[in-house]
Amino acid sequence: MPEFLSLVTPEEALRRLNTHLRTLVGVELVPVVDALGRTIAGEVRSPEDLPAFARSTMDGYAVRASDTYGASEGLPAYLHVVGEMPMGKRASLTVRKGEAVKVHTGGALADGADAVVMVENTQPAGADTIEVSRPLAPGENILNVGDDIKQGNLLFASGRVLGPQDIGAMTALGITRASVFARPRVAIISAGDEVIPPEATPLPGQVRDINTYTLSGLVRQAGGEPMPRGIIRDDAAALEAAARQALAEAEVVVISSGSSVSTRDMTAGVISSLGQPGVLVHGVSLRPGKPTILAVVDAKPVFGLPGNPVSAMVVFDLFVRPTIYRVGGCPQPPLRPVVTARLARNIASTTGREDYVPVALEVKDGEYLATPIFGESNLITRLVRADGLAKIPLDKHGLTAGEMVSVRLF
Repeated sequence: MPEFLSLVTPEEALRRLNTHLRTLVGVELVPVVDALGRTIAGEVRSPEDLPAFARSTMDGYAVRASDTYGASEGLPAYLHVVGEMPMGKRASLTVRKGEAVKVHTGGALADGADAVVMVENTQPAGADTIEVSRPLAPGENILNVGDDIKQGNLLFASGRVLGPQDIGAMTALGITRASVFARPRVAIISAGDEVIPPEATPLPGQVRDINTYTLSGLVRQAGGEPMPRGIIRDDAAALEAAARQALAEAEVVVISSGSSVSTRDMTAGVISSLGQPGVLVHGVSLRPGKPTILAVVDAKPVFGLPGNPVSAMVVFDLFVRPTIYRVGGCPQPPLRPVVTARLARNIASTTGREDYVPVALEVKDGEYLATPIFGESNLITRLVRADGLAKIPLDKHGLTAGEMVSVRLF
C-alpha cells in the first residue's frame, strides 16, 4: 500500500486511477424519449437518407438557377408561375425553362428545380408571373437528398452521452429505441460516530448527515444510480463489512469519513484490505480535499472522501464524476461548463497545490465578475451561495483582484 498522504497532483491522481478503469455495466434497450443523458452502447448508423427528399429552406419559388443569371433590380428575370407545392404532400409539378413553382420552408422541391429564390427577392408582374431581382446559384436555398446525413453513415460512436439534439436526430431518422449502457450503481457510505440521520436532533458534538444526500444528487447528475448504505460507526470491522457488501452490489463505492488523521488511516487501511490493487493514491495536492483516497478493488473503483461537505463535493467533481462515466461506458466524460471571470477580490494560495474556491458570479460591464466566498470546508452554505468553483492552478501563488480566473459551474 502506498505511503499515507504521499501527495500527488490531481492530474497524476486521475491518471493512476484511469489506468485501472473499464466499462463495468451491461446494456439495455430503452425508448428514445427516455434516453436523454444516457450513454449509447455501440455505434449508431443512419438507416436512411436525411432529408429523404429535396426541400426548400426558404419561402419563395423553386426555379432553374440558369433562368436567373444576370437578374437585377434594374433588369429582372420574368418567370411564369405554374403552381404551388403543398406542404406534406408530393405534387406532380415540374419546373421547365422560364417557369417557377411557389414553395414554402421545408416543402418538397418540384422536379426540374435546382434553386429557390426567396420571396423577398421577387414581386408580382401579373396574374401568373413574377420578377426575380437577383441571380441564384444551383443549390441555393435548398437541401438535397442526404445533405444532412446519408444512409449508412455514422450518427454516433459508442460512448456518447445523448443530449436533446441527439434525441431529435434519432427520431428524425425513425429510430425509436436506443441501446444504452445501464446506469452505474454507486454505493455511498457515511462513516463517523458523530454523524446522525438528518431527521434526528443533534446533541453537542454531533452533526447531521449531509454527504449522503449531496453525493446522491451528484451521482444522479453524473448518470449513476445512488445506493445510500447508511451511517457506519468509526469501527474498522464495521466499515470493512459495509464496504465489502457495497462492493458486491455496486460498480463504484464512495466512503465519506472524518478528516482526522486516525480516521483517514482507518479508511485507507480498510480499503487496502478489500482486494487488489488496493489504494492507488492517498493524498492529493488539492485544497479542499487533500486527504482523498483513490483505490481500485477487483476492477471496481473505491473512493475515500473527506467528511467536510465542500471537500467532498470538490473531490467528487474531480475524480468520482469522471469515473462514473468511464465505468458506465463513456470513455470521454462530458466537460463541466467553464466560464472565465474577473476576480473581485484577492485569493491566497500556495504553489504546488491546486485550490478550488467557491465564487458567486454576476455580469458586470459585459463580463463575469467572480466574488470569492471564503470559509472553512465544512460550511455547506458556502456552496448554496456560490455559482461555481474558481480554480487556482498549481503554479500560482494566489490570484489578485482584477485577474481572470476559470470557474467550473455547478
